[in-house]
Amino acid sequence: DLPFERLVEILNPARSMARHPLFQVMLAFQNVADPDLDLPGLTVRGEQVEGEVAKFDLSVSMGELHDENGAPAGLQGQLDYRTDLFAENTVRELADRVVHVLEAVTADPDARIRSVSAVGAEERHRILTDWNATARDVPHGTLPELFQAQVARTPDAVAVVSGTARLTYAELNARANRLARHLVACGAGPEKLVAIALPRSADLLVALFAVLKSGSGYVPVDPEYPADRIAYMLADAEPVLLLTEAATAALFPQDAATPQLQLDNPEVQQAVAGRDSADLSDGDRLSPLLPSHPAYVIYTSGSTGRPKGVMVEHRSVVNLASWAADGLGTDRLEEVCASTSLNFDVSVFEIIAPLLAGGRVRVIRDLLAFGDEAAGDTDRPLASGVPSVFSSLLDRAPAADAATVVMAGEAISPIVAKKIRSAFPTARMANCYGPTEATVYATSWYTDAEMPDAVPIGRPIANTRVYVLDAALSPVPVGVAGELYVAGAQLARGYLGRAGLTAERFVADPFAVVAGSRMYRTGDVVRWS
Repeated sequence: DLPFERLVEILNPARSMARHPLFQVMLAFQNVADPDLDLPGLTVRGEQVEGEVAKFDLSVSMGELHDENGAPAGLQGQLDYRTDLFAENTVRELADRVVHVLEAVTADPDARIRSVSAVGAEERHRILTDWNATARDVPHGTLPELFQAQVARTPDAVAVVSGTARLTYAELNARANRLARHLVACGAGPEKLVAIALPRSADLLVALFAVLKSGSGYVPVDPEYPADRIAYMLADAEPVLLLTEAATAALFPQDAATPQLQLDNPEVQQAVAGRDSADLSDGDRLSPLLPSHPAYVIYTSGSTGRPKGVMVEHRSVVNLASWAADGLGTDRLEEVCASTSLNFDVSVFEIIAPLLAGGRVRVIRDLLAFGDEAAGDTDRPLASGVPSVFSSLLDRAPAADAATVVMAGEAISPIVAKKIRSAFPTARMANCYGPTEATVYATSWYTDAEMPDAVPIGRPIANTRVYVLDAALSPVPVGVAGELYVAGAQLARGYLGRAGLTAERFVADPFAVVAGSRMYRTGDVVRWS
């Protein structure tokens, strides 16, 4: 009811030549009858005059149509848009969605608004089916079985390098088998857990594979964690053993209920050395080991409350390793720097993926030691880490070259992206995304060229599906922000001992072909590009 100029004067909004001062999008519904102008001797009708300049970023005008008898004959609409903000195909898609919604509500006027989707059948099929067509065949088996198959193929190849220590596949397998038999004698087995608190060395990988071969899942425990966090994790996970060394054991609470097995104890070393080095069969374990048994439990940071133990099964890790070999290529796994703490799930990728593909793992202190410790048998290894750590690495010292750089764990700023590309000009740059609840990585993106200003998180990896949904669990259109849900082969079993929280975050997948499938609600907001 106010003159527009007076409204602007009173509100006094910030002025900009780039936008309208009050709003950017207008919807006008023209439902006022045209005036009947009767002039003697003249036939008069209204003519639409098209303007050459858009007044707003986007304006939608809808008007009623009537037939010759004056009965309603539908609606007619027009979209005007700023050509420096919108592409024509984008506006056409918006118009198509408006038509789709109007057709849906007129076909069923009693439908609830939240049940009406702006996504048409063709687009729905594209984002739910075509873009999730990730089915791939992967080996069936447990991690020990697949590792032992690789040992048989390349027994004399170097599997682990740590400082001056080198272990071939056959040596790593034999040492892990001996320790695994000792762990079984101490009560380790399927559906049980063994905690690991060891310094970064070749012995750490021996212990990890020994736990897996025993049938147990491993629980990494950082001795530098606060004492109350360590006590909580051990009490919550209830591991049958804590594998450690004398120096590290001194950092743990002495009243902990978990039995410790100190691997540098001479008596323990003598007992382990006396064990058989042959591969374990199901008869050597407390019960048969299946792909559905836990491979590890990693505790989240606890930023939303008490730390939560995420339980991941063998088959999920097998799928991850299979994707790495096919997606990245086995040549990219020839040498991988294991720089991530065992307490973070990226370590699973850095250790398991190369060792199931015939590559070698170079254990280094952390990513900041890449320039000092990465040079070795392969001039250009694979390095992985969070972008901010890569940035710190490049600030501190010149890095060794890398054939592949895998970034994950946080968004990449344009400055950091260009900085990493400048440091590794010929490397393949990969940006991967995935919560711990989806076994390390759920999506991936690669480039061998320049890094874009906005680095995407890519497409779903093998046997993984991703959905971008609204609050009603309906797919949102391309370009519209929604919550990311992850489904498929790499979903964790759930949170250890927390059935309620598991049911809250791992929900039924309404788009799955197989009944009973689940999807994980990440809480992250994304959009399809």
